[in-house]
Amino acid sequence: MTGDLKEGRIVVVGASLAGLRAAEALREEGFTGSLTVVGDEPHPPYDRPPLSKQVLLGLAAADTTGLPMRRDPDAEWRLGVRATGLDPLGKRVMLADGESLPYDRLLIATGTRARPWPNPQEAALDGVFTLRTREDAGGLAERLAAGPRRVLVIGGGFTGSEIASACRERGLDVTVAERGPAPLVGALGGTLSKLAAAMQRNHGVDLRTGVTVTALRGDDSGRFTRAELSDGSRVEADVCVVALGAVRNVEWLADSGLAAGPRGIACDAGCRAFNMYGIVTDDLFVAGDVSRFPHPLFGYQMLSLEHWGNAVEQAGVAAHNMVSPGPLRRPHLALPTFWSTQFGLNIKSVGVPTFSDHVVIAQGSLEARRLAMVYGYQGRVTAAVTVDMAKSLDYYRHLIETAAPFPPPPGAADRALAADIPVPSDVPDPKRLSHGPTVALTGYLPDRRLTVVRPNG
Repeated sequence: MTGDLKEGRIVVVGASLAGLRAAEALREEGFTGSLTVVGDEPHPPYDRPPLSKQVLLGLAAADTTGLPMRRDPDAEWRLGVRATGLDPLGKRVMLADGESLPYDRLLIATGTRARPWPNPQEAALDGVFTLRTREDAGGLAERLAAGPRRVLVIGGGFTGSEIASACRERGLDVTVAERGPAPLVGALGGTLSKLAAAMQRNHGVDLRTGVTVTALRGDDSGRFTRAELSDGSRVEADVCVVALGAVRNVEWLADSGLAAGPRGIACDAGCRAFNMYGIVTDDLFVAGDVSRFPHPLFGYQMLSLEHWGNAVEQAGVAAHNMVSPGPLRRPHLALPTFWSTQFGLNIKSVGVPTFSDHVVIAQGSLEARRLAMVYGYQGRVTAAVTVDMAKSLDYYRHLIETAAPFPPPPGAADRALAADIPVPSDVPDPKRLSHGPTVALTGYLPDRRLTVVRPNG
């Protein structure tokens, strides 16, 4: 950025949670220059977690989920227009309407979109939905309110499980098809996923695990009527929700030279983007679901997170570093946290459960359906998940932050840990899942395949 760090031109590409919070933080940090926020949706920033909960239950309309502004970021909002390219040398962002925006510093916060059903003709059947946008939630809520005979949910991750929970709360018959051995196994491992499976079945869900949906079928008028499964069975339904995880919005960066791939855009702990050769840039920053960043508490693995809290925290760090000189920049070290409410259970997590080799129940029990499960990796605590026991989470957060030994010492535990022998965490290979994990450990290397060209001589 030329001149004073508090002046110049900043462009934020992505007008959802991370983009909004970054724009607000830039002003709070004293940035007085030109600020432009680009978003491909026509709406101002809105909150996504209520879409799979209150909106589907009919407790809130999809158009009432707007995010409150903590302060007016005094930005030019370019909504309903997509970014189509980036010229890092000329420092310009190309837009779908033919315009290009100059910048001194750029924040990429383009997030994710729902992974579509792979067969476009089947995906276009009337009654087949994904759930990501306001329009998705509004259309699906309308169909659920009409009382379909059965809803098929493809994918047993958090989104799929929350959709199934909303269907049962509405009194609708629902089938969940999951390629893995149990719902939520990709996020929580084998032990807790068994509890999730039991809860779904106890609430009347027709849960099919270890199967894939091979085809979606419709009638002569193009309405979805049934699905065919890999075990030879069929599910007759009026509504199908495809909950196969998310796709990171990086295609527009294909020719930018950045380390952008299917798992996101690689950046350092200060949110500065890497180029495809692993060289850190100084004017391109990344935040939110589209980022892929190292965390020292998890072996410096590059993490890809789809968490509300991470988007907020990372946006603040990125904004601070965009307008601060090097010695004053700070790292993004917040612990990943997420929560879910489904089938009467309140599930909260801190740390990275998939970064584990063993687990132990430190409080409560599976039988009581109220517990705190602690995850460990190579002898230290790396995560904790509580079920209807959220008040204990801060204690386990401290254990993770201080690299406490695993199994954890007595403290918050309400019974002797000696009685609980750690068992393998049973985290599956993501390839065994039909949904994408909300936390992905993506190794140390950029996704991009490189051809190394040696200079002559």
